[in-house]
Amino acid sequence: MNKDFTIRTATPADYDAVGALTWDLLYELSPEWTAEHSKESFVETSNSLLSEGNNFWALVAESNDEIIATLNINQCAAIYAGGVFGEITELYIKPEFRSQGIGVRLIESAKEFSSDKGWSILEVGAPSPEEWQRTIDFYIKNGFSMIGPRLEISISDS
Repeated sequence: MNKDFTIRTATPADYDAVGALTWDLLYELSPEWTAEHSKESFVETSNSLLSEGNNFWALVAESNDEIIATLNINQCAAIYAGGVFGEITELYIKPEFRSQGIGVRLIESAKEFSSDKGWSILEVGAPSPEEWQRTIDFYIKNGFSMIGPRLEISISDS
């Protein structure tokens, strides 16, 4: 297990890496989807969201001055949650650094971050269990419970 990494909140110097890693995640999950979206657009969006500093943050894992993973988290609100809560929107670890405890440490850091924000709930949108059961198992092993699928509609297409 690699102990030579640190977890911290992303700084402006990390925003490009966060965007690029998030694109890598979506490319791994859905290569056909990313064919229509450039890595540069993800970097721009990352810089925009993280610069605002309001309701979107990234936790990063760093090893030897290289960002090797990102966990992107935002604040949501719902009556069922009793107000505001956290949602992990993206979690990606470079393939060569997987199975080294980085994901577990990122989740633990996200729980601490959530507690510091006063959120009573932390949710994550997981990918399809048919293709990504290992990912689902990882979240369950780290304390998450299944609450059902999510659906979306693209407002720009409707």
